[in-house]
Amino acid sequence: MYKLLVVDDEPILIRGIRSFVDFEALSITEVMEAADGEEALDLFKTHRPDLVLADINMPKMNGLDFASAAKALKPNVKIAMITGYDYFDYAVAALKTGVDDYVLKPVSKKDIQELLQKLVGKVHEAHRQEEVTKLIDGLVQSVDSGDETTGYKYKIQQEINSNIDNIDFSLATLASKLALSPSYVSTLFKQLFGTTFQQYMIAARLDRAKLLLLSTEMKMYEIAASVGFEDPNYFSAAFKKRFSMSPNHFKEKSRQ
Repeated sequence: MYKLLVVDDEPILIRGIRSFVDFEALSITEVMEAADGEEALDLFKTHRPDLVLADINMPKMNGLDFASAAKALKPNVKIAMITGYDYFDYAVAALKTGVDDYVLKPVSKKDIQELLQKLVGKVHEAHRQEEVTKLIDGLVQSVDSGDETTGYKYKIQQEINSNIDNIDFSLATLASKLALSPSYVSTLFKQLFGTTFQQYMIAARLDRAKLLLLSTEMKMYEIAASVGFEDPNYFSAAFKKRFSMSPNHFKEKSRQ
């Protein structure tokens, strides 16, 4: 799932990392290695790893220069520096310039395992935040797209967004808000959104539930109620039908 690049001019350190780190437990499926910063940067440009462990003191290009170049190519890469006490000040400087963590030599199996675990955790969190952002952007676009803001499409979307949690919100309620007949609103809705009111409401509520699962610690019945589902079991079944997994499975997967 994740690609790791190890950069160090000491072969014994790289062999040690390869032999004692439990890569499978960290979801690391590919490990690359380089002996200096220039070689590392060439590998980085080709393979774009997700995680990097790099020594600060290296020939040709030091670790800080390499890290700066790597971050410029892939800002979300997670980089940790490996260094000796003599270069501790450089490690602190690295943290200020975007490097994510560091560890001091001599390093142990536990040091490296915990360091990689922290980096993987940061990748997970970054992915979760990206997913939340995409969902929010999708909700915003659904409001902004289509007709002019004075048109019925905008008004309908506003009413739906305001009533996501309203169990009693119905086509008849919407028609009353718009001062139109239910039959006319039903036809208009299908023309504007390409689906029925009921199908659209379920999809909108489940999309909002997905956002809440990613961004809150609310219990499942609380999320169901907050998106207009009176029955948590029906909510769970509808969510699984739309996203091919249960709400609990989706929440667990987003944290892995």
